[in-house]
Amino acid sequence: MRVIIAAAGTGGHINPGIAIANKIKKEEPDSKIIFIGTTRGLENDLVPRAGYELKTIDAYGLSKRISIDNIKKMYKTFKGIGEAKKIIKEFKPDIVIGTGGYICGAVVLAAKKNNIPVLLHESNAFPGKAIKMLSKKADTILVSFEDAKSRIENCKNVVFTGTPVKVKKQNYDLNQKKKILNNLNLGVEKPVVLIFGGSQGAQKINDAIIDIIENKLNKNYQIIWATGPKQYDIIENKLSENNIDIKNIENTRIVPYIYNMEEVENVSDLIVARSGAMTITEISNLGKPSILIPLPNVSNDHQMYNAKVLEKVNAAKIITNDSLNGNILNEEINSIIGTKEVSDKMGNNALKISTSNVEEKIYTEIKKLVN
Repeated sequence: MRVIIAAAGTGGHINPGIAIANKIKKEEPDSKIIFIGTTRGLENDLVPRAGYELKTIDAYGLSKRISIDNIKKMYKTFKGIGEAKKIIKEFKPDIVIGTGGYICGAVVLAAKKNNIPVLLHESNAFPGKAIKMLSKKADTILVSFEDAKSRIENCKNVVFTGTPVKVKKQNYDLNQKKKILNNLNLGVEKPVVLIFGGSQGAQKINDAIIDIIENKLNKNYQIIWATGPKQYDIIENKLSENNIDIKNIENTRIVPYIYNMEEVENVSDLIVARSGAMTITEISNLGKPSILIPLPNVSNDHQMYNAKVLEKVNAAKIITNDSLNGNILNEEINSIIGTKEVSDKMGNNALKISTSNVEEKIYTEIKKLVN
């Protein structure tokens, strides 16, 4: 099979594309797969790191505002369609797969000009602009949440598959859990709250955790906090102003980034995070209770829609970005981890919306189009 995958910008678009590529390679090792992205996004790191060739074109998200800058971007994006056509003619794919973001427009339009089957994957509960705009062009659209199906019009084949993620549920015994936590200078005596705001961190969440630490509010629980690489030094300086050593805080482990995320998520008792599509999928697959702080000012408020997928089955509590502070977050944490019955029930509710055999379902839909 010869496959082109259009994926650009954030890990939420690129990682599902890589997971799909890996599944195709596993089933058909002789397959030829290339990615199309831009020169600006995370694809320039993640795609080569995963072992795939990346070709780049000009493509931009377009605003409705009329401005010189937007006109220039529009011109470059139309030019990108021509660049994508050239790549498609040279590579001769059996299928083009898009995983969301502005890159999809140019590549999908070029694919349809050459009568190549198109499959799109939408990770969010509220579909993005690119998916909605291209729904008429796609032969199949795959969605991560059942809620998204009713929000996609004009596509004859919308299939619920879920989102492929690396993190899977692991049933660690006490000794395994103890080893993982000991490596973080934590123990198994108190509940563990994992806090992160995405790979780059989240300022509002970080401010709330600083408030909890400075006021020593986490006496009943331990914190594992990934600040984001760009935020770590800033937070270290803020804490030192109050004579707090970032490497030596009771019940707390602060790191720029968590590389063994699967292990850490599995040994945690509660997850506090933004509500990107992949985070929601991981939480549901792991069966963990969560407190979600949707990122505001994103297209269609899609992170709030993602968070509500878990909230409506009583698996998560939502705190809006505007109302977040240390006291409110601490109260919500204690209300969940303070009663095992509450924590267990929320975790079991999260499992109800988990999706199994995601990669297999996606591969089946790809084969239907290719055949």
